[in-house]
Amino acid sequence: MSAAVDAQINQDQQVYWRQVAAQLFPQGHTITEAADFLSGTAKVNGITISVIGTTTHTPIGVEIALRQAQAVLRTVRDFPQRPILLMVDTQGQRLRHRDEMLGINSYMAHLGKCLELARQSGHKIIALVYDQALSGGFITSGMMADACYALPAATIRVMGLPAMARITKVSEERLIELAKDNPVFAPGPSNYERMGGIEAVWEDDLATQLLSAFDNADPVDQRIATGATRGGRSMAQKVVNAVLSEPVS
Repeated sequence: MSAAVDAQINQDQQVYWRQVAAQLFPQGHTITEAADFLSGTAKVNGITISVIGTTTHTPIGVEIALRQAQAVLRTVRDFPQRPILLMVDTQGQRLRHRDEMLGINSYMAHLGKCLELARQSGHKIIALVYDQALSGGFITSGMMADACYALPAATIRVMGLPAMARITKVSEERLIELAKDNPVFAPGPSNYERMGGIEAVWEDDLATQLLSAFDNADPVDQRIATGATRGGRSMAQKVVNAVLSEPVS
């Protein structure tokens, strides 16, 4: 792919996050983008919220994980109990030797801990997958929110079926068949909604749905129960109960 095509794709993606932000925040916002990192504030029903996120499908490396963590901690320090919106668009963990040697897993864990600190400090945290959410970059951001939502055209998956086939030694054809009845094997917002990972898929009036999401934010993780109710996670609670029943040696 040529540099010109890459540049045009990046420009289109940057225009897209601005379009989404305009629909989310008709009362205005101060979100800026710098090196694929989004940060700023916005008004939701007259209340100021912090907005933290990524764009252009950026991979989460040590630098951007730290920048997100710093933004969360600044909100906790300077604006107690201010709501936080995470705007998610990432291709996942950055796969570079440098990041692995620096301990990217620790940086991503640090981001997750900062979000948990914010939750315990009384901040409501909502995540929106507005474009792409893959792998570890999604787990330590969107999945750490009180509730995660998605737009209909969003791309969500932990692992693509071809990669899953290589890892599990199950043929891709068989995985495609399994994906028809089991959302665990299938990508996409609707399947993650069935599993409880996505609370709902937003269409039409994004501003109203964002306001409702903050009003209904629950710091208690309900994803296992939600997934079971929706028919997407029939074994999760049984596995949890089995683990908890094991005697501690």
